[in-house]
Amino acid sequence: MLQKPESGALPILRAEGEKDGGRDGETQALAASQEAASPLLQETPGEHLGARREEGPAEPALAPRGARTLAAKASARRRAYRRLDRTVAELVQFLLVKDKKKSPITRSEMVKYVIGDQKDLSPEIIARAAEHLRHVFGFELKQLGRKQHTYILINKLKPLEEEEEEEDLGGGGPRLGLLIMILGLIYMKGNSARETQVWEMLRRLGVRPSKYHFLFGYPKRLIMEDFVQQRYLSYRQVPHSNPPECEFSWGPRSNLEISKMKVLGFVAKLHKKEPQHWPVQYREALADEADRARAKARAEASMRARARARARATETAGISPW
Repeated sequence: MLQKPESGALPILRAEGEKDGGRDGETQALAASQEAASPLLQETPGEHLGARREEGPAEPALAPRGARTLAAKASARRRAYRRLDRTVAELVQFLLVKDKKKSPITRSEMVKYVIGDQKDLSPEIIARAAEHLRHVFGFELKQLGRKQHTYILINKLKPLEEEEEEEDLGGGGPRLGLLIMILGLIYMKGNSARETQVWEMLRRLGVRPSKYHFLFGYPKRLIMEDFVQQRYLSYRQVPHSNPPECEFSWGPRSNLEISKMKVLGFVAKLHKKEPQHWPVQYREALADEADRARAKARAEASMRARARARARATETAGISPW
C-alpha cells in the first residue's frame, strides 16, 4: 500500500559549535534531528499551510510607525527564511548527486559548494536536509564518527528500476514519498490545491517539475500521467477561474487506500507537532477513520452473512460443506 507544518515563524537557528553534553552543534543537530524544523510543505509565513485554525480575538491596533516596524521585521524574517529554505533544498540535491558515486561527503564540500556564507548555520541546515532526505527520499544521512565531519547516505529504498516493475505504487519508494507529499499538501489546503502550488512545492524540494530527476524521472509527467491516470489524484479546471487555473484533489483510489489520519500524521511528524495541532483537519481525519471502521464492519458482517447462508443451503440440500 501507499505510504511535512505550522511554520509561520522561523526555525530556531543554532550556531555552529553549540555544545550539548560534549557534542558539537553539527553532531547534536543530526542526533536530535527529530526535533529540527522541516518545512517541506511550508507556505510563506502567515499561510499556516492551509491549517484552518479557529479565529481568535482581534489584536489591538498598532500605531502606523509601530506597524511599519513590525512589517519590516516580518519581511526580513521571510527573506531569511526563504533563503534558508533554498539552501536546504540545494543541499539535499547536492547530497543525492554526490551519493551516486558512493564516496563519503565532507562538511567542507557542503560549505564550499552549497552553504557558503551561511556557514554559521551549518548545523541547522544539515539537520533539516537530513530530515528531507529521510522523510521524502528515504535516505539516512550518517556521520562517520562524532569527531569526523564526513557523511554517507544509506539508501533504504528499492532501486527505481525495480519500482517501475511494480503494477502500482505499493510497498514504498521515492514515488510513494512524492505522492504522499502532494496528498498532504492537498489535505492541508482544504482538500484541493492549485496546480501552481504543487509545482512550487516541488521547487522548494529542489525538484523541477519539467526537468529529469534521477529518482522520479520527469516529475510533471509522473504526476500527470501516472498519479492522475491511476486515480491517485484528480485533476480539473477551477470553475469560473479567469485566467483559467487547474487544481488537484485526492483521487478515488487515494480515498480508498490512504487514510487522512495517516497523511495528517505524516505532516505532523515532519512539523514536529501532534496531529491535534490542526483541529479542523484532525476532526475530519477522525470522521474519516470512523467511516472506514463502519465500512469495514459492514463488509465483515456481509461476509459472515453470506457464509451462514451458504452453510444453510448446503445443510438443506443434505450436502456436506466439506
